[in-house]
Amino acid sequence: MPGLKNTLARLTIESLSSDGSGVGRLNGKAVFVPATAPGDDVTVKIVKDMGRYAFGIVEELHVPGPGHIRPDCPVCRPCGGCCFRHLDYEAEARAKEGFVADAFRRLGGFEALPVLPLLTGPLTDRYRNKVQFPVGYDMDGNVTFGFYAGRSHRLIPCRDCLLQPRALNDIAAAVCAFLQAHRIPLYNEETHRGLVRHIFLRQGWHSGQVLLCLVVNGRSLPDSEQFCAELTAQFPQIKTIVLNVNHQKTNVITGEECISLFGSGFIEDTMCGVPVKLGPLSFYQVNTPAAERLYAVAREFAGLLPTDTLLDLYCGMGTIGLSMAGDCGALVGVEIVPEAVESARANAAAMGVQNARFLCADAGQAAAQLAAEGLSPQVICLDPPRKGCDAATLDAVLAMAPRRVVMVSCNAATAARDCRYLADRGYRPVKVQPVDLFPRTKHVETVVLLSKGEIDSKKVRVEFSLEDMDMSGFQKGATYEQIKAYVLKHTGLKVSSLYISQVKRKCGLDVGQNYNLSKKEDAKVPQCPPEKEAAIMEALKHFQMLE
Repeated sequence: MPGLKNTLARLTIESLSSDGSGVGRLNGKAVFVPATAPGDDVTVKIVKDMGRYAFGIVEELHVPGPGHIRPDCPVCRPCGGCCFRHLDYEAEARAKEGFVADAFRRLGGFEALPVLPLLTGPLTDRYRNKVQFPVGYDMDGNVTFGFYAGRSHRLIPCRDCLLQPRALNDIAAAVCAFLQAHRIPLYNEETHRGLVRHIFLRQGWHSGQVLLCLVVNGRSLPDSEQFCAELTAQFPQIKTIVLNVNHQKTNVITGEECISLFGSGFIEDTMCGVPVKLGPLSFYQVNTPAAERLYAVAREFAGLLPTDTLLDLYCGMGTIGLSMAGDCGALVGVEIVPEAVESARANAAAMGVQNARFLCADAGQAAAQLAAEGLSPQVICLDPPRKGCDAATLDAVLAMAPRRVVMVSCNAATAARDCRYLADRGYRPVKVQPVDLFPRTKHVETVVLLSKGEIDSKKVRVEFSLEDMDMSGFQKGATYEQIKAYVLKHTGLKVSSLYISQVKRKCGLDVGQNYNLSKKEDAKVPQCPPEKEAAIMEALKHFQMLE
């Protein structure tokens, strides 16, 4: 039914979409309605008709659904950050479990994969350890802070965000009072003039230390000494005050340069017993107690043995890997952000961890290089950004053939896609654990365990694909492990399965369909060095696979 715009319709909301909108149906067409809950009986106004689906807004709520409550934040609708303020938390938890299960079923094709009940943290409000407030002027010309309305840069003043600790809201209010009293100009996006762009605050959950940062279109702050003196006197928990320099005409909040006005420029905290130093540019989970539960799940899923090597890809400051360092024989972390790698090394040193090393590199390129060098981790942990893993990274994981893969993801859709890629090449998803790091918002974290086999005290179950399996052990010749052992014994060189497959293919030997081939046309696959190729050729001749 095209042409529904501006018409009124009475609907029953049947479900929730992943962005928190209620979904009803009008003559078979899905209608997405914000701020509604399953079971709501509503009259809606259609504001946009897209043909196959439409968008509406509530004109009248006749009968609320069982989970519908009155929002406790006066600006949650225009702000848009807390899309579930109109639901009780039990209804929100059921919805988030459903989002994850739906992604793995619909996008991953995993019909029978167990999705465990949502794991939550101790708080649904006041849990964030970081806040970035844009600043501006209210209707009376006073300096204020808040959030941008959805899909805009229109400032919605919010003096008490319920997701932030009260102390951080109070500090932001004191900063605005100082800016107003000293007539310090605020940044104007249209003219690219003015100074102060954002108030950035971090609080150590366990330490209580606070970092106060002003993001500025400049390199200095008027009356900065007085600013530091007044703020630290009023809020003794402020341990450092920093200017972050951002001259760019951009939506990116922070720039690359930080200037300390007071203190060291960092605060200290712990995560899962790992000491961390946090600056304005450090990546850190915003909900510390819930993140500690998330990492405990990852540790449980990893099932490390004392002799295992753990490869932690997208490791950030190394928190996940270092929380497991005592469980394994060796830890290798990979992260592309130099500051994060330095933090990971410093954290390891502070803990006295001596079995860890951290590499600054792209995850895919580093994983491929490590595979080429013969690294054979028994467990690989993946914690990619929202876009998920690229094919080069997943191919390198497959080449290293770990016993288990633990995937931590902030996007169930890309996690389901990447698990499908791994499952098609021999790794079976065993279980999925949703974890709510972001109550009242649409976001949910997911931990997935993938395995080629499960071992318990009573049975061994191994799943494999004959298509991808090296069959040389059942034929004339040798297995890949036998070739590796021969080369190491006679030449001292370590060679990978990837290099062996390249040499076998070069010699016209069968390596199995898709064995160690990248699924990305432009993937950069490391090539076997000449000295290792010669050693592999000698091994192939020894095992009578070549004449």
